[in-house]
Amino acid sequence: MDRDRLDLSPDEMRTLGYRVVDLLVDHFANGEDEPLGEAPSREELEARLREDLPEEGSPPDAVLDQVEENVLPNTMRVDHPRFFGFVPGPNNFIGVLADLLASGFNIFSGTWISGAAAAQIELVVIDWLRELCGLPETTGGLFTSGGSMANVTALAAARHASLDDDVTGAVAYCSDQTHTSVDRALRLLGFRPDQLRRVPSDDRYRLDPSALRDAVAADRAAGRCPFCVIANAGTTNTGAVDPLPALADLADAEDLWLHVDGAYGAPSVICERGQKRLDGIERVDSLTMDPHKWLFQPFEIGGVLVRNAHHLRRAFRLEAEYLEDAVGEADEINFSAYGIQLTRSFRALKLWMTFKVFGRRHVATAVERGFEHAERAERLLRERPEWTVVTPAQMGIVTFRCEPEGWPSDRVDTLTRRLVSAMNENGEAFLTQTTLDGRPVLRLCPINPRTEAASLQNTIDRLEAIRGALSEAP
Repeated sequence: MDRDRLDLSPDEMRTLGYRVVDLLVDHFANGEDEPLGEAPSREELEARLREDLPEEGSPPDAVLDQVEENVLPNTMRVDHPRFFGFVPGPNNFIGVLADLLASGFNIFSGTWISGAAAAQIELVVIDWLRELCGLPETTGGLFTSGGSMANVTALAAARHASLDDDVTGAVAYCSDQTHTSVDRALRLLGFRPDQLRRVPSDDRYRLDPSALRDAVAADRAAGRCPFCVIANAGTTNTGAVDPLPALADLADAEDLWLHVDGAYGAPSVICERGQKRLDGIERVDSLTMDPHKWLFQPFEIGGVLVRNAHHLRRAFRLEAEYLEDAVGEADEINFSAYGIQLTRSFRALKLWMTFKVFGRRHVATAVERGFEHAERAERLLRERPEWTVVTPAQMGIVTFRCEPEGWPSDRVDTLTRRLVSAMNENGEAFLTQTTLDGRPVLRLCPINPRTEAASLQNTIDRLEAIRGALSEAP
């Protein structure tokens, strides 16, 4: 080992690498037998991990021991088969190996001259996603860190194409269920908070086209400049999909850019059930989706598609003098000219390898399991008389609460909050709550294809048992 060159010997690399691979294989193979992980207090982690910058190194095995003992157990396993909170991140082993290759070979995918094959793979995979969504051949896109950056990218293209970057008086529209990443994106792009108008959702938590039409008319009458509708394809709260065909009709009639935040739900277009729920997605001007959610990839890989790829290039292309050699031929794609990042990792490799190894049909079947899990959870809840389904299973999400007969709403709300806390402290499964119409509800998002039906049954049985204990407590 030559430490001045930051080198390990081939034998040392193999020994350490095999140990890491063994950890990963055990992690994937053990599945539900592993704990979900913990979130210790800051004080506890300070005691375990705080140290001065090492002047001299330590044996690699000792460092890996510390990772195994103090790091891995103290992070929540969002890919665990019983992790039902937020939006899980059920990755796959092929994607992990792809990330290892991309990192190990340190592939730079910002310019064609530095990463031609990486750029070509990204072009191919983006085109696969375009075809799944039914978008035209003029569509282009790129991979980003996640849905937040994808929304920034798409809305920057919309601002440039529709407003020539002059945001004076411009107004964008979304529902009250839209993710806050949209607010953040517009703020970064120079819009004031009052330039994003949140239209009240309907009784199914979807953007109401009639209310939207009224809001656009009122703004036009007041001399403002409506320019963009931001719809949802699978909200984080309930999995609701806005009425895309009606919104596309309205956007066409009013000359508005139609952006769809499909970070969670859009990947389900890969299966027949998802296609039916996403009718109209082929009419959007831009679309975001996160393969690290419902296409089972390791973090980070979000994505953006824009109906006319030229809008991305016109919004972002700015080459510095030292990049003149990187510009290349007209048909050589430099993804740094289509988004914010110049330095880009080879994110496309893991999704490409996943599709190549498993095929579309098996990935689609895995997505279908998420729909089926949520529907099974809904049926189990409806079998219990004191449990109320607030929003039925849609896009792999079901929300609910326990409402014992005769209990006032404030006592039910307290019970809901205590159920979440008690369930997660128990450690057998993890779920979260959200707020609908001002009241807390429990929420399950069981989209992990490695989740078994018995786990859903046991989780709801456990909730029932905890509910009984809490109801009897003074």
